[in-house]
Amino acid sequence: MHQPGTSKAISKFLLHIHPPRVNAHAIKYTRTFGLGGIAALLFVLLFITGMLLRFIYVPSEKGAYDSIIYLKENVLFGELLRNMHYWSGMLLVIVSFLHVVRVFYSQSIYYERRKNWIYGLVLMFLVIMSNFTGYLLPWDQLAYWAVTIMTNMLSYIPVIGESLASLVRGGTEVNEGTLLRFYHFHTGLLPLLMVFVMSIHFWLVRKAKGVAVPASSEKEMVKTNPELVYKEIVVALSLILLLIVFSMAVDAPLLDKANPLVSPNPSKAPWYFMGFQELLLHMHPGFGIFIVPVIVTAFLVYIPYIKDTKVNTGVWFNSAVGKKITIWSAIYAIVFTMLIIVGTEYVLTFQQWMPDWPVLITTGLFPIVLYVVPTYGFMFFAKNHLKAGKIEMIMALVTILLTGYLVMTFVGSLLRGEGMHLFA
Repeated sequence: MHQPGTSKAISKFLLHIHPPRVNAHAIKYTRTFGLGGIAALLFVLLFITGMLLRFIYVPSEKGAYDSIIYLKENVLFGELLRNMHYWSGMLLVIVSFLHVVRVFYSQSIYYERRKNWIYGLVLMFLVIMSNFTGYLLPWDQLAYWAVTIMTNMLSYIPVIGESLASLVRGGTEVNEGTLLRFYHFHTGLLPLLMVFVMSIHFWLVRKAKGVAVPASSEKEMVKTNPELVYKEIVVALSLILLLIVFSMAVDAPLLDKANPLVSPNPSKAPWYFMGFQELLLHMHPGFGIFIVPVIVTAFLVYIPYIKDTKVNTGVWFNSAVGKKITIWSAIYAIVFTMLIIVGTEYVLTFQQWMPDWPVLITTGLFPIVLYVVPTYGFMFFAKNHLKAGKIEMIMALVTILLTGYLVMTFVGSLLRGEGMHLFA
């Protein structure tokens, strides 16, 4: 009897999220792979499971680990709840990264979409920070020493490093004060910031008339309901089902209770920071933790504002040449990054060769030059022999940076020491 009214109310709600009609090309799964929607759904799942976990979790040095054990052993579906929260958080990092990559390579960051690119980068940062602050909360050996490594890295930032590390930790070492800080950031401030930035992010997508598509398909429009809505429902239900099955099969890692006197061998940062930890083995910490990240971040922010670019909005890799250059850039980065890792560890030990030289030069400037000069040669080759334009050159450089970091993450996570726990 009330179905028409209910249906009308649902339709009105959906129109607040989507326009009445959407581009047919934009809702093809291979256009976006549903990554933005999946990320939003994962955030909702994390919020729900996180709120339930708050009823059991005790944010104290004495109670944190015991509350996790109690959850696993005495609460109905408690272990499944924690597993769902943990794996949703890890998947959110991966999906958010893939979403950023998809947006970049499909030329969806220029013109009216440039502001949303900045908000997307901010969201990526908030996702990582949210995951990192939640990493400590189980208060086991894995979490304690991973956070210890990361907060120690902060101390290498020039001038403010030590003060910043102490501020994050609440002292000279990771302790109950650190746990409380991370708990309140993880359950309070960061979720609020993410909701605020996500709202702006979605509104800007709507303002830009949805997903970027090639100009040739801009006029192919279909009704949002059911064409898009049904697809979203199928993806959402499939994701939830897969997460439940995976969480039933694979438990979130939990080692012994945190012990500041006993360090695991090797101690490792969270997997998404392993690239930085690996970088520190081959480069001065001041360069690896501060100078290089600041330069890369500034470059990523500046990309949409580069002038005199010939952009084919919505076209993957901008052109056939762009696709070819991206593939060659990835191959170059894999091979050359591995050579740099092996070379600076076993062959090009500048500090041993030149012990009287300043450390900032032997372990900072020289490794940078060792990577930059050949990369400049590769870029010169791409421009002159592969006929790359400015957009293709930008994609080549971003591909080299991303692939290089992924290689370092792989080496640091899987090829050193005992290897890592599953996504630990």
